[in-house]
Amino acid sequence: MKLQDKRWCVKLAAVSSIILCGFASTAFAAYTIVPRAVCGPGDHPESGLQGQVPAALRASGYTGFSCNLELIGQARGDGANWQTAEFVETRANGNICGYHGTASPTASLPGRTLLGSRVLDLTNAGAPQIMGALTTVPMLDPWESIKVNQARQLLAADDAWNGGHGPLIDFYDLSQDCRFPQLLGSVTVGTGSDGGVVAPQGVVGHEGAWAPDGLTYYIGDTTNRSYHAIDVTDPTKPKLIDTFDMKTLGLRSHGLSISDDGMRGYMTTPGNPNGIDGTPGSNGFVILDLSEVQNRLPNAKMKYISSFLFKDGRAAQHTIPVTIQGKPYIIHVDELGSGGPAFGTMAAWAQACDAGLIPFGAPRIVDISDEGNPKLVSTITLEVNQLKSCRLALPDLIGLSIFTYDSHYCSVDRRQNATTLACGMFNAGIRIFDIRDPAQPREIAYFNPPGSTALSLGSNHSGFGQWRANNPDWCSAQVHLDANRGTVWTTCQDSGVIVLKFKNGVWPFPETTTPPGQQN
Repeated sequence: MKLQDKRWCVKLAAVSSIILCGFASTAFAAYTIVPRAVCGPGDHPESGLQGQVPAALRASGYTGFSCNLELIGQARGDGANWQTAEFVETRANGNICGYHGTASPTASLPGRTLLGSRVLDLTNAGAPQIMGALTTVPMLDPWESIKVNQARQLLAADDAWNGGHGPLIDFYDLSQDCRFPQLLGSVTVGTGSDGGVVAPQGVVGHEGAWAPDGLTYYIGDTTNRSYHAIDVTDPTKPKLIDTFDMKTLGLRSHGLSISDDGMRGYMTTPGNPNGIDGTPGSNGFVILDLSEVQNRLPNAKMKYISSFLFKDGRAAQHTIPVTIQGKPYIIHVDELGSGGPAFGTMAAWAQACDAGLIPFGAPRIVDISDEGNPKLVSTITLEVNQLKSCRLALPDLIGLSIFTYDSHYCSVDRRQNATTLACGMFNAGIRIFDIRDPAQPREIAYFNPPGSTALSLGSNHSGFGQWRANNPDWCSAQVHLDANRGTVWTTCQDSGVIVLKFKNGVWPFPETTTPPGQQN
C-alpha cells in the first residue's frame, strides 16, 4: 500500500469505526483494448475509431452502424430513459414481456400524451408491441430501479423521479399474464409505519436490485448515500429490515447486485474525485455481508467485508456477480470516465487524456476469488478510450456535457459460467463481447442506431438538453440476450424499443444459454 493510500485510511478511520486499510486500490491499471468485431456481408461497419461517431458524420446526418446485428423490430413510442426489465413466462406458449421507464412528468417535454413505464409484448421478436403504461407514482419515473424477479414473478420499482424522489415502492404481480401486471401495493417504507425499522435519514429511490429468491428488494439511495434492505415476503406489506450507510466508509451509493445465495451484496460507490488531483480514488464497489438479512435474524445488519476502489474511473454504475469457467468475478461498470471536478465536460475529458487515463466509462472484470482482496483482470475499453487516440474523439463532443462514449448498463447471458457480455454504451451504441477468456475479452458484434430527426418526448436524452438532430442516440439500458432466438432487445432513449438479430453465426456460442432471470 502506498503512503497516500495509508493516509487515506487514517482519514476514513476518523469517521468510521470500521478499519478500512484493507481496501483494495488499483493505481492506473493496464487497459484491455478489445479487438474489433469482424463484420460480415451487408453490415455497415464503423468508419472511424471503434465506438466513435465522428464529428463529420454528426454534422452531415448520422445514419447508424451495424456489425453482425440487424434490426428486426422496433417500437419507438415517445422514447425511453435509463433501464429495462424482462419477464419470461415459463409455461407452454408463454409470453415474453419487457418493461422500461420514461422521463418523469416534471422532466418530460411538452406534448406527451402517456406518462409512466411501458409494458411490452416481445413474444414476436419482429413486432414488439407497447401494451400500455404503469402509472403509479414510482412507475412514472423509476429511473434505474425497475427490476423483475423471475422466481417470485414480481416487478418492482422505487420512487426515483429525476434520480431521487421519495420512500414509495411498487410491487406488481406478473404471474397471470405478464402483459397486464397487477398492482399488489404502492407502499411507503422506512418510516416505521410499515412494521419495519426506521431509516436513519429516510428512504429516497434511485436504484434497485432483487435478492435472487425474491424475498428481499434492495434500494440504492444516492440522496442519503445508503442501501436499504426491504422485506418482500408479503409484497403487499413490504418493510425495511436494515440500512447500510456508506457515509460511515466515506463513500457513496448507486447500483448494486446480490449473489445467487443472497449472502453477499456488491454495492457500487461512485467516486468523486478520481485521483487526478492527487486524492486517492473512491470509485468502485463494496462487498457487504448480507447473511443476517437473508436469514432474517433479529436486528439484522448488513456488514462491510472489503472494497475494490480505483482512480481511473468515475460514477460507478452497477455490478454483476458471475462465474467464468467456475471462477467468481464481478463485472463492474462505470457511467463516466476519469476527469476533474467538472466531470462530463470537454475540460474533464482533456484532463483525463493529459493524465494518461481513459476519459469515458468502461466495464471491468474483477476476480473475487479472495473476497477480501479483489483483483482487476481486465478493463474493457474501445478505441475511443484508447490513450494513444484519446484526443481524436474529443472534437465529436463539442457542445455536449455528459454521457457520450461511456458505458452504462451491461448484462450477461447467464450468471453461472458466463460467456457473453452485452452493454449499452450511450453514443457508442450496443456492444457485444465474448468474455470466455476474462483476461482477453473480444468484441463480436455492435449496433448503433441512426440519429433521430425529432425529439422523443419521454426521453431523458431530450430532457437533459443533450439531444441533437441526426446525432447518436443514448443507448443506456440493460440489454437482454436470447440464445434460443439468437436475438437481443433493449431500449435506446430516442429509438425506443429495438430488437436485433445476430448474423454470420457469431452468437450464440455452442455452450451459451440464457435462462430467464440470470442476465443481471
